[in-house]
Amino acid sequence: MAGIQDTHVVRPKRNPGARRTLICLGFCGGGAGPYLPWSDLVPADVELAAVCYPGRDGRFADEFARDWDELAEDATAAVLSATQRPYVLFGHSMGGWMAFDVAARIERRGGPPPEALVVSSANAPSRGLTPRDMFPAAQDTDEQLLHWMRTHGLMPEHVLADPDLQEMAVELMRADITVRDTFFYTGGTKVSVPLQVLTGDRDEVIVADTAAQWRDLALGDYRHDELPGGHFYTPEIWRSLPRHLAALDAGTPAGRA
Repeated sequence: MAGIQDTHVVRPKRNPGARRTLICLGFCGGGAGPYLPWSDLVPADVELAAVCYPGRDGRFADEFARDWDELAEDATAAVLSATQRPYVLFGHSMGGWMAFDVAARIERRGGPPPEALVVSSANAPSRGLTPRDMFPAAQDTDEQLLHWMRTHGLMPEHVLADPDLQEMAVELMRADITVRDTFFYTGGTKVSVPLQVLTGDRDEVIVADTAAQWRDLALGDYRHDELPGGHFYTPEIWRSLPRHLAALDAGTPAGRA
């Protein structure tokens, strides 16, 4: 597993004494980078790890995944390579669906399930892929994609200011859109681990009954927390998001609001 971890799982700060790992899965067009600053915010007994999808970061030379199932299998292998200790699985937006899918795959195969699953800014996958979830869109121009990344996608300014890096960012975004647009929900899929759902109070992507729909997919403890802001919350909330993960707070059970 060490070879997989070297490139497939990014750990910005090694913490040999940690009691659990927070494993993060990326959103559409994103890499491990947006999660790495959280290593300074997680509790002292938690190590942060971010899964690196093919085609970016340390896996730049790898071919992009061709469809959802291929990426989900890749992400599942990466997560399992990082389960030497108990772990919490987190995903934002498209990464929320990926985290749910990965958790379900691990449970079905009898692997070590996460202590808790945290899904952020994502509608329930049981709705299936709808136009509301397909943003940015495959038909968007390069300029529109760059505008979205500049406005919503947490893309570093140095990337957006460099034409070569812009081209790479657009290529990566289009690869993720291709994968996302092949997403499918297998009817009846649910998870038994504690599930926490986070949504922004001004996120126009999230439907009104999202919390209830996610509740139907949780066989175990469930909680929903609404946070200030849109799809990436407010900048302050995003920077401190680990503090809102109930499973990392020993005094707050994952299934209690």
